[in-house]
Amino acid sequence: MQQLLILSGKGGTGKTTIASAFIKLSNAKAYADCDVDAPNLHLIMSQSDEPKRSNYYGLSKAKIDLYVCIRCDLCRQNCRFEAIDSGAGGIMYEVYHYACEGCGVCEAICPVGAIKLIPAIAGELILYRGDAVFSTAQLKMGSGTSGLLVTEVKKQMTSVINDADIAIIDGSPGLGCPVIASLNGADMVLIVTEPSVSGISDMKRIIKTAAQFQTKIAVCINKYDTNIKNTEIIESFCEFRQLPLAGRIPFDPEAVTAINTGQSIVEVDCLSGQAAREVFDRTMQILVGNG
Repeated sequence: MQQLLILSGKGGTGKTTIASAFIKLSNAKAYADCDVDAPNLHLIMSQSDEPKRSNYYGLSKAKIDLYVCIRCDLCRQNCRFEAIDSGAGGIMYEVYHYACEGCGVCEAICPVGAIKLIPAIAGELILYRGDAVFSTAQLKMGSGTSGLLVTEVKKQMTSVINDADIAIIDGSPGLGCPVIASLNGADMVLIVTEPSVSGISDMKRIIKTAAQFQTKIAVCINKYDTNIKNTEIIESFCEFRQLPLAGRIPFDPEAVTAINTGQSIVEVDCLSGQAAREVFDRTMQILVGNG
């Protein structure tokens, strides 16, 4: 099963819009939303069945047993994250889970063993199994293990189905841990960019990052007609770097209408949908080695 990963380098470029269009056009039997901080692919890819939900455990968090605690205050004094509060009068020690990094210093320094590191729920894994397998997840607010959760999202998808021809993966914006985890195992990366100063800058950074994984890379310019000069800069950069250009998609108010009604842009008759079909065909050619 080949994995086509769609990235953007920054938010708001239309990455999920393109991903949903590709899923429809390829009739993909496996797809995933790896933007675990703010997943939204499910808003377009409606599901008829209830998903399987399971807890995702990230880093362990400290817990104080007040019946054993002798109020020596060593844990609070040595917590560099200021995650421990002694309470009024120094008698009700409590760990703030949003601040605790699970480093274990408090557990190691406690003279009576009143502190233990216990597994903490950091998010929720979600798996839809209908006509297609759709794997996604939601990270809890304040949790810092998004990269590990992305790995679990992809593992969940491949554990259920591995005989599909292609898996479409909607990645995260930016360059952080979730993007790195998404890149692992990808056969090709389609980078969706926009003709803005920040769009060009972030495109260059994500290209550099993806190149480290020695995977195929192609570029798609979304809303290309909002700044023709910057579009030409992107095309010149791709030509200089010998990166295939998968195509251009125009700015289209009908795309907003389609998304707001829970449809992909290829399910309605609009200019952006027509262009997305051409981008999809070109991307598939590159993926199989004919581009």
